[in-house]
Amino acid sequence: MKTELTIVKIGGNIIDDEKKLHSFLEKFHAIKGLKILVHGGGKAATDFSSRLGIEAKMVNGRRITDAKTLEIVVMVYSSINKSMMAALNAMGAKSIGICGADLNMIPSKKRANSAIDYGFVGDVLPAEIPVSEWKMLLDAGICPVVAPITADASGQLLNTNADTIASSVAQALSKYYSVKLIYCFEKNGVLKNPNDENSVLSQIKTQEYTSLKEQEIISGGMIPKLDNAWEALKQGVDKVIIGNALHIEKLTAPAHETGTLLIKE
Repeated sequence: MKTELTIVKIGGNIIDDEKKLHSFLEKFHAIKGLKILVHGGGKAATDFSSRLGIEAKMVNGRRITDAKTLEIVVMVYSSINKSMMAALNAMGAKSIGICGADLNMIPSKKRANSAIDYGFVGDVLPAEIPVSEWKMLLDAGICPVVAPITADASGQLLNTNADTIASSVAQALSKYYSVKLIYCFEKNGVLKNPNDENSVLSQIKTQEYTSLKEQEIISGGMIPKLDNAWEALKQGVDKVIIGNALHIEKLTAPAHETGTLLIKE
């Protein structure tokens, strides 16, 4: 029987609210067993860029990362990462703050796209993730707190989507652990009506997902998040749930108590 592993990706406005983030971290710390925390920080990076007079450029919800923007995201994500790690350790956790470039834990390559130059943006190479390094930390009872910066084979740092990182790591580790992947942010789950916080779809099946996209009930930045989630299920992750970070104790409960559960058919 495989040991249980919980991988939580935290993003959205929760990261920018000190009180809410602290509440989330307390609940994350209380989760039993092995765990990994992956975080975003795009809004903080955008705000910092704005203060420096550098306009954030986005295409289809993806950030264009030029050299100046790369410097900013590395700095901002590092600050978020170390603050989260320090807070968890103050609560009694054994956590370590890393990014994908540390020990080359998340190998990647610079995104190639003939139509759009995304700049210094990384695409994860899931098959090359060194599971032995992850197991070394997890089996020692250490919780990695992961910032979404990776590096390519030449050592070039790359801005990399945190949802993809969470999904890729979950897939790689699912061969050795029973993995539960939680995507959480400020929303209560996948909403049928974006203007109604209570219109949560309690579950989505594979065929329903296609229909919901066609109806544009699911659109924008939720699509790449869910695409990553479905890929994780396809590649052996046991369970994927999307929901509110402040309800993390319910999202990680044995029974599906809140949020949106994805069901592979």
